[in-house]
Amino acid sequence: RHITSSEPFARLRLEQMMLMLGCGVAGFQLASFAPRSAMLVPHQPRALLPTMGMDISELIEDAKKSRLDHLEAQAMDALKVAVDQFENVVFPNAMIVGDCVITHLLGKIGALESGKAKVMVVDTYHLFDETMPFLADVEAKYNFEAEVFGPVGLTSARNLSPETFAEFDKKYGANLWKEDIEQYDKVCKVEPFQRGLKTLGADIMINGRRRDHGAERAYIDIAEIAPIGGGLAKLNPLAYWTLEDCFDYAAANGVPLHPSVERGYPSQGDAKDTVPVPDPDGLSGVTGEAGAVRWVNGEWFGDKAIWLDYGSERRGRFVNLVNKDGSKKTECGIHVAGAEKTFDRDLWDNSENVITLGSPDEVKALKESGKESVVVVYAPWCQFCQAMEDEYTKLADATGLPVYKFRGDEEREFVSAEMNTKSFPTINKISVAGDAIKYESEDRSVEAMAAFATSA
Repeated sequence: RHITSSEPFARLRLEQMMLMLGCGVAGFQLASFAPRSAMLVPHQPRALLPTMGMDISELIEDAKKSRLDHLEAQAMDALKVAVDQFENVVFPNAMIVGDCVITHLLGKIGALESGKAKVMVVDTYHLFDETMPFLADVEAKYNFEAEVFGPVGLTSARNLSPETFAEFDKKYGANLWKEDIEQYDKVCKVEPFQRGLKTLGADIMINGRRRDHGAERAYIDIAEIAPIGGGLAKLNPLAYWTLEDCFDYAAANGVPLHPSVERGYPSQGDAKDTVPVPDPDGLSGVTGEAGAVRWVNGEWFGDKAIWLDYGSERRGRFVNLVNKDGSKKTECGIHVAGAEKTFDRDLWDNSENVITLGSPDEVKALKESGKESVVVVYAPWCQFCQAMEDEYTKLADATGLPVYKFRGDEEREFVSAEMNTKSFPTINKISVAGDAIKYESEDRSVEAMAAFATSA
């Protein structure tokens, strides 16, 4: 509603507000029927504002500086508690903007050079070309060496050559991400992530989650204690920051950011499914010239709000990727519940009801035995395999059939050719004739699996 000069109460409140800002009402005139955005009309030229004790640009800059100083102190205090109170502090670093800020803060408290905090990087073999060279620059700047984990069975953790691309393609297939995105996530992201945490013995994980990422993170706090029964404590030092705070802090403190921000990419994931924002085809949800919004040497070019709006940081990620249920992909699998869980044992390792097949030859012998059985092809790091552990244990009693397990992530070519396996877990009924009949349902309750095993 409009404020008019005939409303004494509104005028009084306005006068009070102006006095709080350090200037009188003489410098402003009230518009009787102006729109809200034009209620306060400057009466003096901008150049004269400082003489009245009010410089808008200085006010904004002072407020930003005070905010960043507070956020920095808060984050550094939290990081100091982590490195002082925990034995194995691990920071999974994807080199997105927030992660670059955390790297700087860890360097500032001496936790990187001292080795009190370990930086862990997952190399999916599909990252931007600049990512690994950028990591090397960051390592040199802050005097540390990251622990890099890639897909199982590849010789180079840091994929920097055509030879290692060929090695990946031979083992996993060049189009794995197109054929089965969930399996790609398991192989290239979730398993290396879990293996990294386990290898480094992590008891607290630092990550860059913030409340402004979206509704699912809107109420996270700066720290999350380890759950009862075990698990990782988590530190979210940027929980109360915004993406704009991260860029402002980087500009003010000389924090190096991933080179792709200069080409219009607000977030850095896999190059195969990440586009600049905006992009010419509108795949990010914003149509426009690539690089129209960018951040170069601490300065914004273009409409920064396109990047900074609530929940918009990852709008150029996961382009054209679809989950099995047909929904649009918004997470890579690392940040879903339970993905950070690590295992010090194999699945069904103490089960009397599930028999281990230790080699491809043993699988072949079972198929040639002329006896019916059930075999699950699994990977111990796979969260879906983990989830079915209890139900599968009950299957032998429910069916009267011998029930087996075979670890497939170490024999991918064999299980693909002999056991119908493109993803984990894959359950097969072995017939008297030696055929492997695949269980196609994702219902892994003992009732559903037993119904399949006794009717197939």
